Amino acid sequence: MSFTVESARGIFPNTLSADAVPATIARFTQLSAEDQLALIWFAYLEMGKTITIAAPGAASMQFAEGTLSQIKQMGFAEQTQVMCDLANREDTPICRTYGTWSANIKLGFWYRLGQWMEEGAVAPIPAGYQLSANAKAVLQAIQGLESGQQITVLRNSVVDMGYDPSKMGAYTRVSEPVVAPKEVATRTQVTIEGVSNPTVLEYMNDMNANDFNALINLFTPDGALQPPFQRPIVGKEAVMRFFNEECQNLKLIPERGVSEPAQDGYTQIKVTGKVQTPWFGGGVGMNMSWRFLLNPENKIFFVAIDLLASPKELLNLAR
Repeated sequence: MSFTVESARGIFPNTLSADAVPATIARFTQLSAEDQLALIWFAYLEMGKTITIAAPGAASMQFAEGTLSQIKQMGFAEQTQVMCDLANREDTPICRTYGTWSANIKLGFWYRLGQWMEEGAVAPIPAGYQLSANAKAVLQAIQGLESGQQITVLRNSVVDMGYDPSKMGAYTRVSEPVVAPKEVATRTQVTIEGVSNPTVLEYMNDMNANDFNALINLFTPDGALQPPFQRPIVGKEAVMRFFNEECQNLKLIPERGVSEPAQDGYTQIKVTGKVQTPWFGGGVGMNMSWRFLLNPENKIFFVAIDLLASPKELLNLAR
């Protein structure tokens, strides 16, 4: 029986992903808009003490500058209303614009608002504001996560704000310009203890080089990629869009892995290691696993990317 994307998702079933992350995000979305905004602000200040939040590049923020300037010119009451509208996913022009942005632009937008709140140019959280009991519990849950899990919670929290793009019919997705691949002479080559498969090694090397054209050629035409806590993205066109919008300037640091034969001539390979993102500096590595299913021609039919539950999971290569 040949593999399907759904059956492929079951390879290496003992992989323990960070279930606390989607659970915390779900609790966050149940808070009032005011508590969501206050929690983001408190978490932003707290993370700034322990995690270096990298400033967004000018190229990635050019699409948000018009909206940011519009907000900066508003009075405090109007600014607060705009942020509440975003949290409430209201149907407003700003919420619709926000809904078209890629994740990195949304992160940059809130980063800039956070800066302006500190400077007093955008309405701050009122002095003496007290989080509700539920919001305090969510903040404590975030504080109890590892740094890589914390930034995933905060990223997903702001990514899901704004008007739902699926309700807009045909709309134009807006993402930052694609970074040119690194020159071949400047690229580094990864090594993975226990894994020598050339397709897996090239996947890591191409990703680190931003060479998405070479990377997508490693996939079968109907290949799929499953990002953390999401359904699989199926087909080369959709996977390529994910690479361009979500994967620029990542640093993959695979450490060890295991390779096993699977049915019908397929091969399943699990690799564990870390990922660093440009948004949170080189000091924060998210503990990740990659679960590959390669067809008999050594092309990627499926790869799942998992944010791991704990550092000890880096050593868990069991099926």
